[in-house]
Amino acid sequence: MGRYSLLALALSASVAACSTEGPGLANAAQASDAELASNASRAKVATGQTIFRFDTFGDETFWTDTLQMNKVIETAVDPTTALTVGLKVDATALPAAVVAGIQDGSISLTDPATTIALLKLNAVVGVAGTVENVGGKDTLTRVGITCAICHSTVDDSFAKGIGARLDGWANTDLDPGAIIALSPALSEATKAVYKSWGHGKYDPRFNQDGKNGPQVIPPAYGLRGINRVTATGDGDQISYWNRYVAVTQMGGHGTFTEPRTGVNVTNPPDDLVTASLPALQEYQLSLVAPAPPAGSFDAAAAARGQAVFEGAGRCASCHSGATFTDANTKLHDPSEVVSEPEPDGAPSYASRTATKKYRTAPLRGLWQHPPYFHNGSAPTIEAVVETYDQRKALGLTAAQKADLVQYLKSL
Repeated sequence: MGRYSLLALALSASVAACSTEGPGLANAAQASDAELASNASRAKVATGQTIFRFDTFGDETFWTDTLQMNKVIETAVDPTTALTVGLKVDATALPAAVVAGIQDGSISLTDPATTIALLKLNAVVGVAGTVENVGGKDTLTRVGITCAICHSTVDDSFAKGIGARLDGWANTDLDPGAIIALSPALSEATKAVYKSWGHGKYDPRFNQDGKNGPQVIPPAYGLRGINRVTATGDGDQISYWNRYVAVTQMGGHGTFTEPRTGVNVTNPPDDLVTASLPALQEYQLSLVAPAPPAGSFDAAAAARGQAVFEGAGRCASCHSGATFTDANTKLHDPSEVVSEPEPDGAPSYASRTATKKYRTAPLRGLWQHPPYFHNGSAPTIEAVVETYDQRKALGLTAAQKADLVQYLKSL
């Protein structure tokens, strides 16, 4: 018997001698370490969820002091209006009495005071309000927004726009431009730009470069294992984009600097962003892409469509691997993509970014977030396939295109 076998035998005997029942001390220590690590990870994800849903990073300074949105909400935004512009209500935050009042009509959905009550309950997804009693009346004194306003929706289990939260899902109903345009602090010309965006779109660079080219609000799920998480792959981690949005778009307190685009923004007086980024990223990485609804695609056609995807459609050459993207290894020049030129004569979105290129979009959960391409120029998956077929001269038959659509709906 060799010395390594003897050593292994001696170690086994030693562990057995120290154990009367259950695992040995060494194994128990390992199990304990693994359990501690797992608990720490779960705690970090839980913290990240709270940040994602409720942390404004101090952006009330912008939404209240600059845009005066608290006054707008108090006077002009009733629940019906809020739902019309795509804001969502978390039904799980509603007490039974409020649920009953909405159902029997005793609580008005056309009274801004009801919106204030919902904000007091923390029930408006992505909007955080401070409600105080002023002169005997509940008054919205501060208001801000969170990540969830764009990257969460609800399951409509109570009513359209009211239900349980679906974190990470792109809120394709949201009209952020119409909401911002309600501010009395903006010029009419600026309001016109915001109003031009429409539902499900937002330009995250307009307030930096003054150019107007709204982009589709992307989902925040299915990002684990993908290094380039934005349409142009500007940063290698979610935290890069989280910092950009928190500081430059939400108005949170902190600093974002990007020499490649010349963006250098500091919102004083403190940094409320940096410490939150690790847990926020961990929560987003925990969000998996949703499976397609039962009966939403033809399984037999999808099987045929996979063959088209991997063959005649040439889709798999870029939408590769388990994540359906080659973004970890390459980015693509604008001349390679079929989503340009931009609609309405807008400048190339890539030209306004740090990389000046595009990443290949991952496809899991594709069914959930129309319209498609970075600029929303394809309203349906059928339009996506048709655009590729024409601009890449694929020569697909009608049957092949139909099957490919079913495959994409199945992802």
